[in-house]
Amino acid sequence: MKAFGKYISKYLLSFFAFALVLLFVNILAFSLTFSGIVSKEYGSASPANMLEAVAADLAASGISEERSQELERNHIWAMLLDANGACDWSVSLPEEIPTQYTIQDVAVFSKGYLQDYPVFVRNMEDGLLVLGYPKDSFMKLTGNYFPVRAIRLFPLFVIGILAIDILLLFLVYYFSKRKISKNTEPIMASIKTLSTGKPVALSIQGELSEIANSVNQASQVLSRQNQARANWISGVSHDIRTPLSIIMGYAGRIASDAVASGNIQQEAEIIRAQSAKIKDLVQDLNLVSQLEYEMQPLHKEPVRLSKLLRSYAADLLNAGIPEKCSLEMEISKDAETAVIECDARLISRAINNLVQNSIDHNPQGCAIRLCLACSDTATFLTVADNGVGLSAEKLQELEEKPHYMESTDERLDLRHGLGLLLVMQIVKAHGGTMEIESAPQHGYKTVLTFQIAIM
Repeated sequence: MKAFGKYISKYLLSFFAFALVLLFVNILAFSLTFSGIVSKEYGSASPANMLEAVAADLAASGISEERSQELERNHIWAMLLDANGACDWSVSLPEEIPTQYTIQDVAVFSKGYLQDYPVFVRNMEDGLLVLGYPKDSFMKLTGNYFPVRAIRLFPLFVIGILAIDILLLFLVYYFSKRKISKNTEPIMASIKTLSTGKPVALSIQGELSEIANSVNQASQVLSRQNQARANWISGVSHDIRTPLSIIMGYAGRIASDAVASGNIQQEAEIIRAQSAKIKDLVQDLNLVSQLEYEMQPLHKEPVRLSKLLRSYAADLLNAGIPEKCSLEMEISKDAETAVIECDARLISRAINNLVQNSIDHNPQGCAIRLCLACSDTATFLTVADNGVGLSAEKLQELEEKPHYMESTDERLDLRHGLGLLLVMQIVKAHGGTMEIESAPQHGYKTVLTFQIAIM
């Protein structure tokens, strides 16, 4: 977590640094945008400077030709009012500007406008100097003035800069998020995979390498634990086989011994039959653990399911099934040529487990039906019976706790425990799905779905 905190801190610092750079760019943009206005409107032609220059010329020997040209070039008119409000001198004076003023007129325009011309005044010994600038060139406020062009441009500038800032911040956020997601997604995916019990191997450089190493170490520990568990199950299974074979051998000899009484022979046969069930259970347990921890090598090859299903049905009928049970098979025309990539031995084992579940769970007998159908992309293998079925509660319990070792409920029927878990593991190893349907006195049905191999 410390490494992850450093990683996030790095991006926060980067974002802060970007914000500072953006602020500097905004200031620079402001300077570049308004520097021309400032240099022009507050340079030599500014009201303050121009009043000073014209007043100096008038105080000396009259306004110079150069100053007159400067006034005309900047579209500035000028006039000098005497103490009685009459115009004694003017330059470029517009026709609509009066040449006679009262003291009230002077008081009004000296602080604002004269005929919409922004005017600026300076008190001199000979009278009042008045400079008039072009209309819409300045916005005059009490005690100050601002260029109209700057006032009009400022809102556009603020909106433009704000829009650019938002766009840049969004782009930084978007690309930072993409980079963070790109770097963290493998870790999150590995953790998700690790939660399923599967090993992972991360190879990440940079700030997150420490987290990746921790995930890899956890994966190694989990793999060793799974390996130890599978080895323990395999060892126990191996140790059980030898004494179990001896028990079955002696039980078989007693059951076939003519000297033994009928009850002894019957009990010996029960011992032999139950021992055979224990042997099958141990084999299933070993195979389940190997599939669960991916220690069972799959020998996949293209297999035509219709052929495999017929072969299994023939072997089952030849081996014999209880007289009270019957076997039916239905293969749709589209499914005749359906091929999947699978381990034929394991698929046959899954089918056999489902069939044996139906036989064992219905001692009074039932009709077992094997069906094969397909769509454009998948095949559907169904094993169903018309036996006693399961209640809704039992079905839910079975779906939630398919492995009897995962439940402490002694009422859980073992005949629908490990066998179904093995089927589920086989289907999962082949990338398929398994669905169970059942109702009391309405039979039991399992549907296995596999993707069709692209030939």
